[in-house]
Amino acid sequence: MYDPLEPLTARAEAVVDLAAIRHNVATLRARAGTAQLMTVVKADGYGHGMVPVARAAREAGADWIGAAVLEEALALRAAGDTGPIFCWLTTPGEPLEQAIAAGIDLSASAPWEISEIAAGVADRPARVHLKIDTGMSRGGAVPEEWPTLVRAAQAEEKAGRIEIVGIWSHLASSDEPKSPVNEAQLATFQSALDVAASLGVEPPLRHLANSGGTLALPETHFDLVRPGIATYGLSPFGDALPSSELGLVPAMTLRAKLAMVKRVPAGAGVSYGLTWTAPTPSTLGLIPLGYGDGLPRHASSSAPVQVGGVRRTVVGRICMDQCVVNLEDDAAAAGDTAVLFGSGVNGEPTADDWAEAAQTINYEIVTRLGARVPRRYVDTGEATG
Repeated sequence: MYDPLEPLTARAEAVVDLAAIRHNVATLRARAGTAQLMTVVKADGYGHGMVPVARAAREAGADWIGAAVLEEALALRAAGDTGPIFCWLTTPGEPLEQAIAAGIDLSASAPWEISEIAAGVADRPARVHLKIDTGMSRGGAVPEEWPTLVRAAQAEEKAGRIEIVGIWSHLASSDEPKSPVNEAQLATFQSALDVAASLGVEPPLRHLANSGGTLALPETHFDLVRPGIATYGLSPFGDALPSSELGLVPAMTLRAKLAMVKRVPAGAGVSYGLTWTAPTPSTLGLIPLGYGDGLPRHASSSAPVQVGGVRRTVVGRICMDQCVVNLEDDAAAAGDTAVLFGSGVNGEPTADDWAEAAQTINYEIVTRLGARVPRRYVDTGEATG
C-alpha cells in the first residue's frame, strides 16, 4: 500500500496506486458473480487518469471499459485498448462513424439516435444498446415510447446496419439499497425486457447495476455490471457502509509541500474576508492548492489536512491557488508535506472527509481535481482492503 509520507519533490501531486485499482476491480469482479464487469473510466477515470486506470482494470479482469462521451472512447482506442468499450452519451451530429469503425458499442435512447448511428455505418454493423428510462428521468426512452425505439432498432437491424446487443438502464438510488425506488426501477426494467422480447428482441446483454447495485443489489446484476466510483476505492454508500467494510482501497492520495510557515498573534485574520481569526498565537502553514486545482471552496474552515502525522484544519477561505492550515503550536517548516486526503490507513484524511466538509460526495472530490495537479502513478504490488 502507498505510503503518503514518502518524500515529496513536486509542489503538489495526486498519487494513484494502480495496485489499489487492480485490487478494487478484482473485488468487484468477485461480487459480480456470473455477470461480466464493466469498469467505468469517464471523466478521466474520475480524476485518476483514464488510460492508466483502464489498463489496470483490464489486467485485473475487467471485461468491458465504459466511457461516457465519444472523445473518451476514441482516446481509449488510440491508446491501444482493443477490448469491448461502451459509450453512452452522444448528441446530434457527432462523428459516430469513427466510433463504429473503431468497434465501440453505442447507446440509443430515441429513434433519431438509431437513424444517426445507422447513417454512420460503413464496413461493419454498429453494435447498439437500447436504453430504457426506468425512473431516473435522465437518458433512455420512457416506457410509453419504448416500443417505438425497439421497432426503429429492429428495422435497421433487418437492414444490416446495426446489431442490437444490449438493453440497459441506470439506477437512481442504489446508494440507498433499501429504497423502494430500486425495486420499482427493477420492475420497470424487467417490463421493458418483456416488451422487447414480445417484439422479438432478446439481446445477450442486459445491464442495470452501477457501483451500488454491484455491491448491494445482486438482483440487478443481470448479464453485466458497471461499477464506477467503487473502482477507485470509494464507497457509494458514504458513512453508512465505508470502503474498508466493502474491501475497497482508495487509490488516490493528494499531497502538497507547505509553501510557507509563519507564526501569527491572537486575533490575526486569515484569507479573504478574514472569516477566521486566530483565537491564540498560532502557527499557520500555506498549502499551494486551491479551488483552481479543484479543492471545494465550500470546505473553507472545515476541511482536514495531515501535517507531521497530525490532523489539522484548513482555516479561512480556500483561495484559487492556495489555502491555509492551522498547525496550532506544532513545529513545521516550508517544504514539509501536507496530506490532504488518501486511503486513511496512516491516519490521513480521506476523500469522504473532504466531502463531508464540503457537504458533497466523494465522487466530486476526486473528479474535480484539475490538470494543474500532476498525477503520479505508483504500483505497490499489493493492496488490502
